[in-house]
Formats: sequence, C-alpha cells, structure tokens
Amino acid sequence: MQNIVVRFCGDSGDGMQLTGNMFAQLAAEMGHEISTLPDFPAEIRAPQGTLGGVSAFQVELGNEVYTSGDKADVVVAMNAAALKVCALGSHFNHPQAHFDDDFSLFHRNAILIVDTDSLTDKDLEKAQYHSNNPFEELGIPESVQIVPVALTTLTKEALKESGMDNKSVLKCRNMFALGLIYWLFDEPMEKAIHLLEEKFKKKPALVAPNTKVMVDGYNYGQNLALSVNQIHLENDGMSAAKPLNDGMMPAHFTSIAGNKATAWGLIAAAEKAGKRLFLGSYPITPATDILHELAARKDMNVMAIQAEDEIAGVCTAIGAAFAGDLACTSTSGPGLSLKSEAIGLAVMAELPLVVIDVQRGGPSTGLPTKTEQTDLLQALYGRNGECPAVVIAASSSANCFDFAYEACKIALENMTPVILMTDTYLANGTALWRIPKLAELPTITPQSVPEELKGHYNPAIRDARGVRYWAYPGMEGYEHRNIGLERDAEKGTISTNPENHEQMVLARKHKIEQIADQIPELKVINGQMVNEQMVNKDTLLVGWGSTEGHLHAAANELGCDLAHFNYICPLPKNTREVLSQYKRIVVCELNTGQFAAYLRAHFPDLKIEQYNEIQGQPFAVERIVNFVKNS
Repeated sequence: MQNIVVRFCGDSGDGMQLTGNMFAQLAAEMGHEISTLPDFPAEIRAPQGTLGGVSAFQVELGNEVYTSGDKADVVVAMNAAALKVCALGSHFNHPQAHFDDDFSLFHRNAILIVDTDSLTDKDLEKAQYHSNNPFEELGIPESVQIVPVALTTLTKEALKESGMDNKSVLKCRNMFALGLIYWLFDEPMEKAIHLLEEKFKKKPALVAPNTKVMVDGYNYGQNLALSVNQIHLENDGMSAAKPLNDGMMPAHFTSIAGNKATAWGLIAAAEKAGKRLFLGSYPITPATDILHELAARKDMNVMAIQAEDEIAGVCTAIGAAFAGDLACTSTSGPGLSLKSEAIGLAVMAELPLVVIDVQRGGPSTGLPTKTEQTDLLQALYGRNGECPAVVIAASSSANCFDFAYEACKIALENMTPVILMTDTYLANGTALWRIPKLAELPTITPQSVPEELKGHYNPAIRDARGVRYWAYPGMEGYEHRNIGLERDAEKGTISTNPENHEQMVLARKHKIEQIADQIPELKVINGQMVNEQMVNKDTLLVGWGSTEGHLHAAANELGCDLAHFNYICPLPKNTREVLSQYKRIVVCELNTGQFAAYLRAHFPDLKIEQYNEIQGQPFAVERIVNFVKNS
C-alpha cells in the first residue's frame, strides 16, 4: 500500500496517546511520512467506559502524506464506548444511529481490532447499548474485518508472574495492542523495544513488563496468523538518501509535535541572532507544552518564567525586549484577549516581541482540546487604536519550527510584535521533520543601534525603511526612556500634538507594510492531473494555517490549484495578481469566514466564495471536494 490510516481509541486511561505516538514515531524512523491527530476529551477524566471519556489518536503514514486521514483503515477499539464512537462518528449520541459512510470514523472495509474482554453487559450498558451484540446494533457491515482479541485476558496472562497488582497490569493492555499492530505492519521489534526503553527511561521499573507485553502482542499475531494479511507500506527512502525539493541531501529525520517544533524554532532563532531567549507565559491548553519545553532548556541559555497570569506573562516579555532579549509569550485565544493591551504597548514602544497563539475552540472556555481557526480577526484587529502588528501562520506540525524562527527574524529586524498563529491540530499533532543545521537557517540581523548615534540617540530615530533602532539598558551613551504615550516623531519625547499623532500612526503602519518586501511571494500549488488534464483549471482553493494539507489533498482530487497563506499581515505583494487569474475562488477555513472577509476588504472587486466548518475537528478532504463539485 502507498498510504494507510490507523486509529487507536479507548478510555482516557487506556494510554491511547502514548500508544499512537510510539507507533507514529517508529513509522517516522522507518522512513514514512506521517501526520497525526490526537483527539481527546476536555474532561479531566470522564467516568470509565462512558462515551464522554473516549480518547483517540489517529495517524496517516506512507508517502506524500498531507493529513491525518479522513477515515481509518485500521482501528483498535479498547472498549465498547470507543467502538461506538468510531463506528458512529459524530452521531454516537443518537439512540437510533447506525454505521454510515458519511459519519463513521473508519471505512467499510477496515480492519477492526476489538478487546472482547471489554464487551461485558456492564460495559455495554455504560456505553448506552440496547442489546448484547454491539456489532449488529451499530450496523457494522460484513465487509469490515473484525478481529476479536481478548486483550485484557492476554495481558494478565503475560504478566501473571510479574508481581504487579491488577491495576498496574491492566495499564499495560495498550502495549499488547501496540505489539499486535507492529506485527500487522511487519515493523522491526528491535527498534520498537528501543523506542519503548527511551519512553520509559525515567521509569525503569516499567520497561520490562511493558516490553514483555508488547513482544507477546507481536508474537500473538505471528503465531496465530490472524485472519488478516500483514500490511506492507511502500517506502520511497526519504529518510535515507532521497534529495529534498531544494536539492539538499537530508541529514536526519524525526517525528515532531507542533509545540515542540515551535519551541525549537525560538531557540534556533535566539542562537542565530546572538540573543538570550526569554519566554514569559502562563499555562493554557493547548499551548503549555511550549512553556514546558523551554523551561527545560537552561542549557541553551533560555529563561522561561511561569507568570501569575496571562497579562504578567506578556508584560515580563515586554520588559525582556526592552532589556535586549529575544522576548516571547505563548498562549491560546482567551489569553490573547488578555494580552491585547500589553501588545498595544509593544506596538507603541516599537519593541520586538513574538506572541504565539495556539488556537482552540471558543469563545470563552469553549472546546479547549479541539481545533479551530477562530482567532484570526482578533490577531489582526483585537487592540485599541490604530495598532498594526505582523500576523503569520504555520501550516504543518513540522513547519511550526520554520515560522517560529521567521516570527523572531521579522520581530528583531523590524522592531515590531509578531503574532504567530498555530492551533490544536498542529500543536498536538506530529509530522516527519528534517532536522536542519544552524548554518542552513537564514541570517537574523537585529536592528541594533549604530555606533554613530552614541551620545545623541533617542527612540524615534529610524532607518531608511522606517524602522527605529534598538538600544537597551547597559549601553553607555544610549540612555533613553520608552513610553506607552505617543512620542514626538523627532525627539522621542511625549507629544499630544494632533499632526504628530497622525504622522506616528502612519509611520507605524508603513513599517508593517514594508515587511511585504521581505517575505516570499505567494506561490500557487498545482493540483494533480485528473484524466491527464486540470479538470478545474479555473478554480482556486484558498486557505491559511493548518488546513494546507487537507486543501492540498482536495486540490489533487479536484484537479485544481491551491493558494495557501502563511503570511497574513502584510499579505504577499503578488496576492491580487494570483487571485485575479481565476474565475472561481473558494476560501476554506475552520471558522465562519474570517480570512474570506479579510480578503474581501483588501480586494472588494474579486468574487470570493467560502466553505467553513466549526466542529472542533480538522477538515475532511471528502467534504471539501463535495462542496466544490456540487455548489
């Protein structure tokens, strides 16, 4: 097979995230491209075995992987509730719902591995079944290959002489299932065992029992020759010797989550710029992993402070920027609201600041573990006064590294706040990532004050681009005050002059607009040929941020082009030129049409359609294709 989608699902305590991550990481190390979707409930812990407590992890692996997959080809269901949620999808709460291709989370010819020990009458009652035959009640078609496995019993048998208590034994069921999946995909157990040892290196007592259970799961499939064939994925050798698109030979690949990639991008930028990295942040789902990762990096001269709240987080970062550090703050939508006044201070003071917004479902607490693209207008306009800031967006878990690095470069070279948009799908998901060398990364030249201004520096002096110079405490001869009140355009002191205020508003606006000269032009991604022709050559799909993979896959299926935006404010200089070439422009985003409205404001003469979903889940490629074909 070229590509395949696997979904692990069970109770929140069944270790599905760990299991899925380990499988995805091994797949990446074996040279497969991957894209993952951790999908877990917002509740801390719903009652065990209930529909509200189902946690899942989905991964697509193979070649030319764009998304985590619409539907699974292989499903591991650890209990009755997980089976129901996977079979019925979003309709799992409907009492009369049956398996339906439009809603089910797996294909009608999928392989379905089920723990038969978790289908007792009590389990079925908890999951709101009305009969003792869940497969018949759910209407699962005969084409689904059901593989019944007594996971609980087999795990207990494997560890009967381990001396572990029953609760600890049951926590190892996921490793039996993982071993069985490794057999199904004919993956090398030596690498799998090494990976497990790395996962549990801080808890060595767990290595031996989990290893035994995983190996027993592999051998169970091997010895009994289960009623399914092993799956062999074609490998194009990407991680070994395949040249990249830029002609460079890859060095090392790994799987990486978006939040970790973001943190590493910030570290790389600080190293390249010769600055200490400072993060002032407050824990918030789903951005907290950035704080965790940077707090552990004192060896890289990183200073990370967990502040008492969101406002303190951004204000400490602004203080660090005034003091000459590469200053960052991380948050999600609710925290971005709280930081808005302080971001305005950074705009007025013209200090470099990177604000990372890992978007989630809202408003208010909303859907804290689900994904959306609903903070865009807040990032663009959510501050008082004429308060322009740069807004950019990552589009894959892997390129969170690149755009975190780019956010730092723009901020340091243009003395401005930069808001980097990611979201839950990118933050928690993983992808295959080529580890770059520092020497390969673009140069970062902070806008440091020149020597000739020593003794007569003030914070209003600008270069030919309109960017003010950066001086900070401890630099003799560059003493100054920086303020949140309007400053005189010449002297840098406080000014309430009406004409001066208008001049300064336009100067700050111009500074952001000129960044369009520094960013890449918008490139069109050509969809694949369908029946040896571009069927929809007059149609352009448009998106931004994390939807790129889904839109790329849809463009391939439709035979049309895609224009995907990573740079939003300012827009690429050739945006009008690109959009005006198409008769039909369809903007697809996970909100009610925020980017579509933004484009209409810039290009009112262009006719723009929109396709929107706000369900807390990534796009399904099939639904995008159906909309474009049928609307």
